[in-house]
Amino acid sequence: MELNGKLADAFNDQITLELAASTVYRQLAIEMDVLSLPGVAGWFRAQAAEELVHAEKFITHMTDRGAHPAIGDISAPAVSVSTVDGAFQASLDHEKKVSESIRDLYRLAHNEGDIDSVPLLNWFIEEQVEEEATVGEILDRVKMINNDGNGLLRLDSELAARQI
Repeated sequence: MELNGKLADAFNDQITLELAASTVYRQLAIEMDVLSLPGVAGWFRAQAAEELVHAEKFITHMTDRGAHPAIGDISAPAVSVSTVDGAFQASLDHEKKVSESIRDLYRLAHNEGDIDSVPLLNWFIEEQVEEEATVGEILDRVKMINNDGNGLLRLDSELAARQI
């Protein structure tokens, strides 16, 4: 089934949102580099790379179905944080925005009777539950640390283990 109309437009919007998410995460990585937390910065860089993979999944789905993916306008990320908890709160807020966008795509696919998009969207729904849970857990831990230097350095070391 060819993908077109409102759903194709919405998928293009999602591609743009995923690419914008990558730039948000890259900016958060920069902010953490500025705070001399290379492990946290690396975690955000890995997250930025993962968002590119997400965009590619939508692009592939569209091209496989005869649609023409197109990237929309992406503004510079309006993210400026000075604390680790601020960075992870910004991350969680952004993930919630992406999650709602995925849910909107799922609703639209069902309204349009496009069952071919459902497996992809189911994967993304599960992925977003995981994303929000992971970021929420890290944010909870950051709040427990409460800017304690030793705790932040331990978390920085732990998050450094994430591979890109």
